[in-house]
Amino acid sequence: MKWITVKRQTRRENRFAPNMGRVNAKVTYIKKQVLGIPIKTLHKYRETYYGKVKDCEDCVLSR
Repeated sequence: MKWITVKRQTRRENRFAPNMGRVNAKVTYIKKQVLGIPIKTLHKYRETYYGKVKDCEDCVLSR
């Protein structure tokens, strides 16, 4: 049994992109877990409409 694992989870979220407006994108979270309890989000990224992968820091959430 491993104590520390890294899990990847994908879900659909509403995001705001300055060029396209509101976008419903697939966002993938990479989380560090200890005994199945999530501790820290290591990285999150999203897939664009055209299949490119971008960092979630590029989009503004509060518009």
